[in-house]
Amino acid sequence: MLVYTIIVRNITFSADETAIERAREVARSEHKTLNDAFREWLHWYASRTITREQIEGLFEKLRYVNAGRKFTRDEMNER
Repeated sequence: MLVYTIIVRNITFSADETAIERAREVARSEHKTLNDAFREWLHWYASRTITREQIEGLFEKLRYVNAGRKFTRDEMNER
């Protein structure tokens, strides 16, 4: 029988009490603890890296895009 041990560390954050309560309510609605929700977020946050090669690959894939004209500064800043 194999047993895997994961070492966890405690960390402390400070946040607005209202935000903490809202986060607890959301976690509860998802049938998990706030601690579980935070661990999921931390895993996502830590894994969201992108390499220079990936960015260059994306630009290469999008190279074919051509609007057919240059846009004015105002057009570029329209929302």
